[in-house]
Amino acid sequence: MAERGARLIVFFASLIVLRFGGADKGSGIRGFTPFRFSVEPVDTLAVRGLPAVLNCSAASDAPVRVEWKKDGTFLNLVADDRKRQLADGSLLISTVVHSKHNKPDEGVYQCVATIDNLGTISSRTARLTVAGLPRFLSQPEGVSVRSGGSEMLSCEVTEELVPFTRWERDGQPVELDTRVIQLPSGALVISNASQSDAGLYHCTIDGLGPPKTTEDAELQVSADSGVEEKLETLQGPVSVVKVIGESVLLPCVMKGFPVPVIRWTFNDRPVDESRERFAVIGGGSLQIVNLTAEDAGIYACQTDSGNMTSEIQAELTVHVPPRFLTRPSNTYAQESMDIIFECDVTGSPPPTVKWMKDGDTVIPSDYFRIVKQHDLQVLGLVKSDEGFYQCLAENDAGNVQASAQLIILDLDVALPSAVPSLTDATTDHVASSPAERSGPTPSAPRDVVASLVSTRFIKLTWRLPAEPHGENITYSVFYSLEGTNRERVENTSGPGEMQVTIQNLVPDTKYTFRVVASNTNGPGESSTPLTVATQLEVQVPGPAPNLQVVSVSTASVTLSWDRPSTGNGEIQTYRLFYSEKGHDSEQDMDVTGLSYTMTGLKKFTEYSFRVVAYNKHGPGVSTEDIVVRTLSDVPSAPPQNLTLEVLNSTSIMVRWQPPPPGTLNGELTGYKLRYRKGLRRADAVEISTTQLYQLIDGLEKGKVYTVRVSASTVNGTGPTTEWIAAETFENDLDESQVPGVPSSLHVRPLVNRIVVSWTPPENQEILVRGYKIGYGIGSPHAHTVTLDYKQRFYSIDDLDPSSHYVITLKAFNNMGEGVPIYNSATTRPQSDPIDPDINFYELFNNPYTPAPDPTPMLPPVGVQATVLSQDTVKVSWADNSLAKNQKITDSRYYTIRWKTNIPANTKYKMANTTSLFHTVTALKPNTLYEFSVMVTKSRRSSTWSMTAHGTTFESVPSSAPKDVTVISKEGNPRIININWQPPTEANGKITGYIIYYSTDVNAEVHDWVVEPVVGNRLTHQIQGLTLDTTYYFKIQARNSKGMGPMSDGVQFRTPKAEPSDKMSSDQGLLVKPGHPTLPEHGIGSNMDKPGITGSQENHLLVIVVIVCVGVFTIIAVVVGAVLCTRRSNSHQKKKRAACKTSSGSHKYKSSSKDLKPPDLWIHHERLELKPMDKSPDPNPVMTETPIPRTAQDPAAEPSHQRRGHEGEDSVSASAARRGLRPKVMMPFDSQPSQQSVRNQPPAPEPPVAPSQPSTTAELEKTEALITEEEPPSINPPTAHVRPTHPLKSFAVPAVTVSAHNPATYESALPSTPLLAQPVKMASIGTLSRVRAPMAVTVPSAPDQSETSKMLDVVAL
Repeated sequence: MAERGARLIVFFASLIVLRFGGADKGSGIRGFTPFRFSVEPVDTLAVRGLPAVLNCSAASDAPVRVEWKKDGTFLNLVADDRKRQLADGSLLISTVVHSKHNKPDEGVYQCVATIDNLGTISSRTARLTVAGLPRFLSQPEGVSVRSGGSEMLSCEVTEELVPFTRWERDGQPVELDTRVIQLPSGALVISNASQSDAGLYHCTIDGLGPPKTTEDAELQVSADSGVEEKLETLQGPVSVVKVIGESVLLPCVMKGFPVPVIRWTFNDRPVDESRERFAVIGGGSLQIVNLTAEDAGIYACQTDSGNMTSEIQAELTVHVPPRFLTRPSNTYAQESMDIIFECDVTGSPPPTVKWMKDGDTVIPSDYFRIVKQHDLQVLGLVKSDEGFYQCLAENDAGNVQASAQLIILDLDVALPSAVPSLTDATTDHVASSPAERSGPTPSAPRDVVASLVSTRFIKLTWRLPAEPHGENITYSVFYSLEGTNRERVENTSGPGEMQVTIQNLVPDTKYTFRVVASNTNGPGESSTPLTVATQLEVQVPGPAPNLQVVSVSTASVTLSWDRPSTGNGEIQTYRLFYSEKGHDSEQDMDVTGLSYTMTGLKKFTEYSFRVVAYNKHGPGVSTEDIVVRTLSDVPSAPPQNLTLEVLNSTSIMVRWQPPPPGTLNGELTGYKLRYRKGLRRADAVEISTTQLYQLIDGLEKGKVYTVRVSASTVNGTGPTTEWIAAETFENDLDESQVPGVPSSLHVRPLVNRIVVSWTPPENQEILVRGYKIGYGIGSPHAHTVTLDYKQRFYSIDDLDPSSHYVITLKAFNNMGEGVPIYNSATTRPQSDPIDPDINFYELFNNPYTPAPDPTPMLPPVGVQATVLSQDTVKVSWADNSLAKNQKITDSRYYTIRWKTNIPANTKYKMANTTSLFHTVTALKPNTLYEFSVMVTKSRRSSTWSMTAHGTTFESVPSSAPKDVTVISKEGNPRIININWQPPTEANGKITGYIIYYSTDVNAEVHDWVVEPVVGNRLTHQIQGLTLDTTYYFKIQARNSKGMGPMSDGVQFRTPKAEPSDKMSSDQGLLVKPGHPTLPEHGIGSNMDKPGITGSQENHLLVIVVIVCVGVFTIIAVVVGAVLCTRRSNSHQKKKRAACKTSSGSHKYKSSSKDLKPPDLWIHHERLELKPMDKSPDPNPVMTETPIPRTAQDPAAEPSHQRRGHEGEDSVSASAARRGLRPKVMMPFDSQPSQQSVRNQPPAPEPPVAPSQPSTTAELEKTEALITEEEPPSINPPTAHVRPTHPLKSFAVPAVTVSAHNPATYESALPSTPLLAQPVKMASIGTLSRVRAPMAVTVPSAPDQSETSKMLDVVAL
């Protein structure tokens, strides 16, 4: 039984070892060490000569060593007998030393805790302040106060001594309450004084050694005498800064009689004193406890003593200490990875953040970066990066710290499943545990190449390892700066992906790359390191630092900046961009210096400014926008729509509207209304108000009053309106009912108008405020006119002749409209004389209304269109019907219309205005508009004025190029042609395009490769692309104002491999005089072009065709010879006689069987064919007489001139063909260089005339392209005849055709219209090689007459 129990114990022990021991070995991950501060030092106020303690305690499972820093330097506690460290880590200063010139203990202290071989953390900082020597800056003075009044006794000490001050009265401490308070300055305030408050007061500094006391000051309380006392401010509120949660006391101590009443406002709103945290104590001081961030603002103490008022403002600023929203977290990582420690803080003012590693400040570099304002990014981890990282945040209210530990694991140790601090580039770089690994790992990836190299990124591609040992292979790319050992890692996006793009590289810098493949068994072998240098960046300037904008006047600002710290080359100019707030349009100007004063701005208007530096490479990086407002000024325009309404015999209601927008020039503080009695100059009464209306009462009955209004800002009062008159009623008439019917209504019809006159209602006791006239053809309700109550006539204008109008008139007041009176009239016919001018004054003897102007309305003149921006035009004009000062005093208005002629059917847009100018907005940029104006007064309008034209300024393109297409170039898949169409809204002349392309559609714009296109070209060629790669293309248009939006990305994938046949790209090349000579191997040579092979079947077919054509040609020649021998003997004798007497040197002794074309021998060095005489006679009879070139020589003229002279110069052209062997482009199969086509040696070349090219080089400069010619007669083509078509090869024997059968000739040699295009030429020869077309020399053929002579000789 014991043995069985022992076996069970051994079994369970084995399970435990396998479970826990194996797990530890497999994971190999050590845990994080708890390490933090349980107590941190705080700001301390110490007293000279007394001890001081700064508390600090660190908590950890491991032994902790604590040290102290003062002002950033470690303290040497061994050498300082006054300072020592307590057991818990706190710092004790046994005796604080402090004097005017020696302050060794004041400063900033910090506690530093260290765990050996693990890391270091630092506490937050604490400031130790030592109170100064107790002394008073001034002594309190005796004062007298009325009973019930307030008084203040001052106790002026330094700020750090205020907590140690207290007051005594008659030797007894003063008890403080809501009536008697002590101010933050130390002064004592006594409110609602009584006789019990009288006595001798003194201020005492206690707690800093022996007490120190001021001299006694007597406070006397006198009885209330009732005598008025001037308001006096003893202590007003001052701006103060407090920390959230503290308390603040805003003093407001006022003295006077009657006793002043004090009220507080917060941001112009009354303070609610009923709230628990707010209280008014000490007769008027405001106390706020437990401050919050919402308490910050402007507080005002308003005092009213009955005879005087006062207001004092102060700003309360509430600071919020830093607080962590996100703390850095402990992190596991492996070497070469990238990690991010997050640290999100808040506070007011915004806190500054710095990072520390093991107690040392982290300095940003290429591998330590601050991202997202506060986060720390560490790139390419190495083992030495392990340790504790701290985030320290600080502002004026305090500082806090938080720490995290970084542990770097070995590569063969698996990372935890969730590592939140890893960057996106390394999140999937997690190795499997050793227990899961069994089997071989992949070999090194093959053929690692940089397929795309830019200034700031490199794209790497590679092939599968030779021995992958599994599927789902993943890859990691390790890279580093050349010469450094800190590697970074970038992983592929998924298994099987064999390419990666490394971003954020430095231009013109060498990097070393290696690729490691991983399978389920772990990472395999590394590839051979590849060193690649990024491209040199055309460096444009960086942003101009320290941009400052200051308003110097109401219409100008001064800008200043520094030279950019980064840039390539000298700064050529600075471009200053600015825009008005609320406007999308941005204007710019060039500046050469580092400062500029901009004038001509609008008053009290916000503008946005930015600066861009330019060098020889173009614009640099823009600065951030800075918004500034120009200074305020007095309003530049008076209030609008001033109206007067007489309410009764003693009051007038005045109403108005604010000045037009943009003319206030500041914050409106109120309006000033001035009124006077009468129309002449008189003493005016001024009233100030903040409302848009004002009641003026207490006026005299039946008097005329004039009123005008002006607006005011803090800078003063603006211009006033014109004086507007109104007359009070003679008596206070009844307005409890509507007026009665007018007593009479008279009409006088004319041709185009009706003059109406009337008399008021009979009941004069009812108030009439005006009259309303209604009229229309057959109905009085078509039109309505409202008139003044004094009006007694009116002229209804613009009526139709010979028309019956019904007219109604009714009086009205505030109660409503009265009963109308009706009348009717028929206007006169058009044939009647024109309406006479009527003197209404003589007609009605009414002094209140001037006679209307009978003249027709004249159209505005001098219309001008001033372009202000890309979408704004200011239209101005003059009105000849106004006075010389062009001042509008009536109710006329102007109508502006405008349109553009693109498209032609565009409709007019219109706007109305009452001024002599109008600003038209929302126009299209770079567009021609036409403007015209008409004036309308009452119901009369003028014709349209003459048009004015204006073209808006250019603006950046608002749309992208369209119809972007990408096609691969035929024959070269590494080159693509990209085509596009201009943007729909170019907004100006396009000066160029920018093509962006990349293999990653999600890459940042600055990581795309850029191809500039100058001008308005709509196509571009991009070379050097990688095969079988997907590229993305975008295009951006630009004009003189800048660059527009990018087009949508277009995807294109290059072909997988080079094409197998490049004949199409090699043939059809033309060599013209003056051009470079042919390549060494000939155009279209197969050398250096592997993979180009011919088809054996095609060559056999060509040989069969050639043999058939040759046999047919021989038969035709024999038939022709037989026909010629049958001619008459006399004809043959004449021919022979003519032949014998001929002085020509051409004699043919051979028979017709010997009449064969000369053999052609290819000279492989000169690439030309030379004539061979196959006759057994070593001295051939046939010779060649060179003929000098003339102006008619086709080879000496341009091709277009040759065709023009073919008909008239056929004889000379035939002679030229006999005398010159032209060079042509002929395709021949390549032959071995040691062999020739024929075994016969070459015949000697004929002599060359001086006028011909004497050297082979000169011969090669002759025209190589044969121009089609029409022969002067139908001649049988032979090998000597110059071909009449570029496609008719000399390599194929032509078929001899009789002159009587031209159809056979045409069918044998078909014509093709593709004369102006490069064509493919057939080749014959060996089946294994193909030789490109080469220039050859072909002997000229005799003309028709010489051929006839040769046949005649044979017949003989």
